[in-house]
Amino acid sequence: MVNYVPMANACDLCGKKRDVGHNVSHAKNRTQKIRKPNLHAHKMQMGESKLKLKLCTKCLRSVKAAAKPAVPVVAA
Repeated sequence: MVNYVPMANACDLCGKKRDVGHNVSHAKNRTQKIRKPNLHAHKMQMGESKLKLKLCTKCLRSVKAAAKPAVPVVAA
């Protein structure tokens, strides 16, 4: 079961959140740069309950791949 604790700008599955760094100009002036994860709203059903999660793109792709049934390969 997923421990559901809502947090702003963080993936509910892997916990990926914003990353802070600097933009550095040629004159070596530093300005703050914030990189945010690419989050998507996704509805998921676990047993009887339905969850609304914010997932990063990587986790969303893995969830969709796990939900997709395996297609048998038929040799011609």
